[in-house]
Amino acid sequence: MKVRPLFVTMLGLGAVVVTCCGALAYGAGAPATTTWLYPAVEGYGGVHPRPNVPIRPDPAAQYKIVVDVVHTSAGPAKIANSLIRLARLVNLMAYSAVPHDHIHIVAVLDERAGLLALTNAAYRQRFKVDNPNLVLLHRLKAAGVDLLVCSQAMAEAGLADSAIAPDVTVTLSALTDFVVFGERGYSYLRL
Repeated sequence: MKVRPLFVTMLGLGAVVVTCCGALAYGAGAPATTTWLYPAVEGYGGVHPRPNVPIRPDPAAQYKIVVDVVHTSAGPAKIANSLIRLARLVNLMAYSAVPHDHIHIVAVLDERAGLLALTNAAYRQRFKVDNPNLVLLHRLKAAGVDLLVCSQAMAEAGLADSAIAPDVTVTLSALTDFVVFGERGYSYLRL
C-alpha cells in the first residue's frame, strides 16, 4: 500500500513538471512571431537571435567539424532537413561572430544521403522531379563548407561520378573520411 501513494505522488509531480516545461516551450506570453537571421547561408537554416546566453561559440577559437549527413528528405521534392540543420550550424557560427577563417566544416553525404548530391538530370531520372537540394548545397559550398560524397554509397546506389553535382567532391569512403578528419582534430557531428 505504501508503494501506491508514492507512485500517485510521482505521477502528480510528473504532470506538474510536464505542464511547467510545456509552458516554457510554448509559453504564455511568448511572442507571436519569431525573428530569423541568415548571416551566412541566405534563406536556409535560420537562427533565432539570443544575445545573452551563457554558452556560445568563442570568436577567438578555431572550429573544425566533420558532419556525417545520413538523413534524407521526407520526400524527393523536399529539401533534406539534415542540410537545413547544416546551414543552421554555419549560420549559428556566423551569428556568434566567429570569423569565416576560424570555421572549418566538412560535410560527408553518407549512405542514402548521397542521393542529395545528384545533378538535376540524375535526380529527375531517379525521382521524376528536380533536385530541391542543389541551391542549398551551392550556398553551403559558397559559405565555405567542404561537401563530400561517399563513393562506396555511390557504388551501392549504382551512381557514376558524372551524376554528382559540381559543388560536391567524390571521396573514397565516409568511413575513412571520419578517421582522416578525426586524426586532423575535427569534432564529429551526425545529422
